Amino acid sequence: MFSLSRSPKVFLAPLLAMTVAGCDSDSEDKTPGALVVPSTYTFESRFVQGQSSVAYDGQIMRHVLIEDLKSYIGSLTSQIDGAMFAPTTPTEVVTAFDYYFRFDSDVSGADAVRLTTTPAAAQTTYDAISKDKDLVSKLAGNDSSTDFVDFENGGFSGWSDTAIAANGGSVTSPEGLVTAFFATIGKQATDRVDGIIPEGTDGKPLPVHVTPTGLDVRELIQKFLVGAIAFHQAADDYLDDAQADKGIRVSNLAPTDPNVRFTALEHHWDEAFGYFGAAVDYADYTDEELAAKGGRATHAKGYADSDSDGAIDLSSEFNFGHSTNLAKRDLGALAGGETDFSKEAVEGFLRGRAIIHAAAGRELTETEFTDLLVERDRAINAWEKGIAATALHYVNDTLIEMAKFGTESYSFVTHAKVWSELKGFALALQFNPRSPMSREDFGELHGKIGDRPVLENAGEAAIAQYKTDLRAARQLLLEVYAFPAANLGGDNGESGW
Repeated sequence: MFSLSRSPKVFLAPLLAMTVAGCDSDSEDKTPGALVVPSTYTFESRFVQGQSSVAYDGQIMRHVLIEDLKSYIGSLTSQIDGAMFAPTTPTEVVTAFDYYFRFDSDVSGADAVRLTTTPAAAQTTYDAISKDKDLVSKLAGNDSSTDFVDFENGGFSGWSDTAIAANGGSVTSPEGLVTAFFATIGKQATDRVDGIIPEGTDGKPLPVHVTPTGLDVRELIQKFLVGAIAFHQAADDYLDDAQADKGIRVSNLAPTDPNVRFTALEHHWDEAFGYFGAAVDYADYTDEELAAKGGRATHAKGYADSDSDGAIDLSSEFNFGHSTNLAKRDLGALAGGETDFSKEAVEGFLRGRAIIHAAAGRELTETEFTDLLVERDRAINAWEKGIAATALHYVNDTLIEMAKFGTESYSFVTHAKVWSELKGFALALQFNPRSPMSREDFGELHGKIGDRPVLENAGEAAIAQYKTDLRAARQLLLEVYAFPAANLGGDNGESGW
């Protein structure tokens, strides 16, 4: 996001007094002639004095559920080996995963959150974050009123090998694929209970979430859910403009309930920002800090106790999901290929919200709405570029691991992990109705990536062909998203993103 040679907040300075086109200070109930854009995502309510107009606790709850599901999956092997969990059927494992996927606040809301921070999180239970929230209901295809394609009936693509669904689920819908992922781990978990422990091609035993075909299903689940829920909800639900009275076309008039502190439009924009996953002071972090690669000791874990109250507020002080990946790509960009995806995204979200806030209580003028669409596109396009750049990054990581075939430095588990991250991120590129990635290009991309990695026992011809396919996938990403060629990477992925 930020060059190490300049202050993290410098980029916001030109925004602090940008004139709003179309505002007339002589007219009744008009906003000031200059738009004030704060450096943090904080906006006071125009309707309930002394309160914030920002609310997106449900989005944070879903981020936490995804993180906790990933954590739980990672613990499953040791649970089985320690006789703490001994499933006899894959369904038992799927049910355990459904605790998070189909979360029921009435039953489990008082349970402790698995996610840990230092200092400890302010919210120790799920109900303390938000109530009556789950993952399944917001998955692409399930919350379908604004979907630009029918993801449940032919609109979903990116996975064609039905072998993943051998123990349940399908490859024809987002929920079907998640179920297939769950059941795949379920089968390996029950096999492990029975003493069946597969090995990778490097001869090392595999945890229950890594298959002998080279899939790290834990990574696939987490990356797919962040794309099919968070990115999809923001791009195709809350900030889409295709339908009247939906998305970004909802009312900005004052709420009729005196206890409601925001307009419908303010709330939709906030919910999209919540799905982006950024802390309210995201703009104050350096890329190193967001990537948890260094920086100030107080921020070096990717989150910070910004208000110095001795706790990490998960709703405002933690960076989740894709918001961190954008910074990682900005940090990893090479000389001549510098990017600022995180800057573009946060500027779009902040300035767009400021436009809405300045007009709260009345509908936006045509010019203001046009300006808002510009900021929407700025935020969502930068977000998607960050996803695509991360997919390109994992193409390179996969090529690097393949270059180690036949050596002691090769790790089957690492190869499975980086390939699965590539696939998981790449699947997200179908969820933005305004994506620069056409459906034809998306199909070509996944045709090159495939549905499993090519392993070291595949034979020289197959290995060489897959390397060629991965380089073609990488080139396609570079061309579609106009990425700097300096970040492409060499034949084996060296010196690239």
